[in-house]
Amino acid sequence: MTNRTALLANTKALADAIPLLMGDRVEVVVHDLTSETIAHIVNPFSQRKPGDPSNMQEIDFHPSDTVIGPYEKVNWDGNVIRSISVVMRHENGDAEFVLCINHDQVDLQHLQRAVRAMLPARLSSSQPEALFRNDWHERLNVFVSDWCVQQGHRVDELDRAARRELLTALEKSGALSERNAASYVARLLGVSRATIYNDLKANTG
Repeated sequence: MTNRTALLANTKALADAIPLLMGDRVEVVVHDLTSETIAHIVNPFSQRKPGDPSNMQEIDFHPSDTVIGPYEKVNWDGNVIRSISVVMRHENGDAEFVLCINHDQVDLQHLQRAVRAMLPARLSSSQPEALFRNDWHERLNVFVSDWCVQQGHRVDELDRAARRELLTALEKSGALSERNAASYVARLLGVSRATIYNDLKANTG
């Protein structure tokens, strides 16, 4: 078995393996750079087949490249495809094949829209002015929860930088002027009251 034949066999095996892990929304294509054709394809949702032209001009391929992407394309059905390409090289360094992994994003896009539809409404820009006038414990909970949703954080997983950003927002809203508010925020965030005061001091410093 020649080195080229062995490399092609290994590349095909890798192409076969990837969809077994990632599912049928992943198409894997092996491009033969010598013949400029598709040597192998798994889950061909792009409606291509072995022997079709590779059209490698679609990606920005350079001889020195190893991994290209990720980059996005649009499939024939209008679905957005996120792709990454790996250059498979001969032991002498020459590029022989390109392994392209194409992930159809349609399911993820549907999931993102469903999640956004279920998210709570954001606080209006006029709300913080009177946010803590009554029942400030509950309203503090709402403020912290809404801020975390907007920033893409979990309240129980804030790092120091995110925690300080939250405290800045709370301070600007007037939340921390309430008696014992700092202690309550410390309990919400799972840190000590001293940590809250140190963060506030660092913010003003």
